[in-house]
Amino acid sequence: MAQLSKDELNAIEKQLFERKSALLEEVRAHLVEREDQNPVGLLGLEPGDSGDLSMADALADLDIAMMDRQIRELRDIEAAYGRIRERTFGECSDCGDDISLARLHASPAAKRCMACQEKFEQVHAHEGHPRL
Repeated sequence: MAQLSKDELNAIEKQLFERKSALLEEVRAHLVEREDQNPVGLLGLEPGDSGDLSMADALADLDIAMMDRQIRELRDIEAAYGRIRERTFGECSDCGDDISLARLHASPAAKRCMACQEKFEQVHAHEGHPRL
């Protein structure tokens, strides 16, 4: 484990817990809000022309993307808890160097140091984006 004091680790665990709680509440509220809505209901309109349906589809896609982002962040938080249990928290998963305390405070679920994260983002910048 990186050279974190008990107080520093406790502060980061508190940040992880608070973010996880907030995300879970956001997801719950979102699911309750969308429980009975259909894509046209997202616009608050009766079925109209193809433009209305296209807009409803776009809003539904945006909804799905937001939920996907929240779920990925929850998984990252759970992975950070796993690294804490395994005593590897604060070590870069790519190079093994310590992740800076400033980075861990800014992004408590970080699994890479800044240098490795930048390289990762350059290599994987277009994943999930269709190309022609």
